[in-house]
Amino acid sequence: MADKGLPVPEGYAPKDEDSLPAYLAGAPAVAARLGGAQADWRVREVGDGNLNLVFIVDGPAGGVAVKQALPYVRLVGESWPLPLSRAHFEQMALATQAKHAPGLVPEVLHYDETLALIVMELLQPHIIMRQGMIKAIRYPGFVEAITDFMARTLFHTSDLALPADEKKAAIAAFCGNTALCKITEDLIFTEPYMIAENNRWTTPQLDGIAHEFREDGALKVAVSRLKLKFLSEAQALLHGDLHTGSVMVTESDTRVIDPEFAFYGPMGFDIGAVIANLLINYFSQDGHAKPGDPREDYQTWVLEAVEGCWNEFRRKFLALWRDRAAGDAYPHILFTAGAGPEALRAEQEVYMDRLFADSIGFAAAKMIRRILGLAHNIDLEWIEDPGARALCETRCLRLARDLMVNTENYRSIEAVTAAARKARDAY
Repeated sequence: MADKGLPVPEGYAPKDEDSLPAYLAGAPAVAARLGGAQADWRVREVGDGNLNLVFIVDGPAGGVAVKQALPYVRLVGESWPLPLSRAHFEQMALATQAKHAPGLVPEVLHYDETLALIVMELLQPHIIMRQGMIKAIRYPGFVEAITDFMARTLFHTSDLALPADEKKAAIAAFCGNTALCKITEDLIFTEPYMIAENNRWTTPQLDGIAHEFREDGALKVAVSRLKLKFLSEAQALLHGDLHTGSVMVTESDTRVIDPEFAFYGPMGFDIGAVIANLLINYFSQDGHAKPGDPREDYQTWVLEAVEGCWNEFRRKFLALWRDRAAGDAYPHILFTAGAGPEALRAEQEVYMDRLFADSIGFAAAKMIRRILGLAHNIDLEWIEDPGARALCETRCLRLARDLMVNTENYRSIEAVTAAARKARDAY
């Protein structure tokens, strides 16, 4: 079987609700998790993402989630082929994340390389965080969990924690995930700033600003600098698509899912993705508010979460660096005596300032792509009135443009949230 010139392994075939039970019965750990016999299992295809098949399977003893890659982009169809190998990188990323951030990712129960299929624990009663935030549900444990996840996974896969040979081997293990990186390179850093078949936006309301962004030389230079970082800076293992649609939550538990875009890249890309999606939700709340359902208090909570995501990440990352640095970067032996400790502390502050600037730049790129590019956020898409939606999107775009082009004006995350409030009031 092959699709548009992309070979697939002998024996590969997409599963469906009829064929999946017999397959899972052959995986002892999965069958034990489900309990009973095949006839007792209920299978539902629930995939609403852009790329893959996703099934929920319930049995007498429990349930599992099954994710299978297709040899094309599901959002577009067979005209856009995509390698099945993304499942290989996803299961490797989940294993690495589970090692460094235990309890913050789903447990992998079974992986089939030929079928590009991963069976994971079923997260219940979790929901996708983005869906809960549209309903103005607060998640008091989110900031603690997501900053734990980012600080631990980014630090422990970086040169600050790893000997150089281990880091290079890890880069090599993930360097083949080029097709997923190419999606990011095109859809985030390139296409929103040009005429592209994939682009879409709220029209005619945003026609003017879309044209303006395509003609904005300073913005194109700024996003190209970010793209260069994405292409060339292998700082740590990234989730690669860390947004509120890749987080499953209850009010007391947070899990990060779907790291199929994982690769070694600039840390600020993951951090910025989290910040961007919270800011998008902040602006979208005005489109979801109703006379009996004001959202101002919730918007305050969202901006507090934005601030917490950076400030807590920064604190935790620095604590790891100070307590567990074993990598070949900034060798400990150089900073143990004399002026060494003070010099290292000063350098750590500079490092974090540079990472913050990267993070808000990448956040801006993420905000723009979700409004002018191919794949949009339901935070905004579910606003029924196109005029109200366009107003929320305009505020988001204006902030994003300033964050990206005038990054040096933002020295703290509080400056970012203040600018978000100002953008909301200005349009």
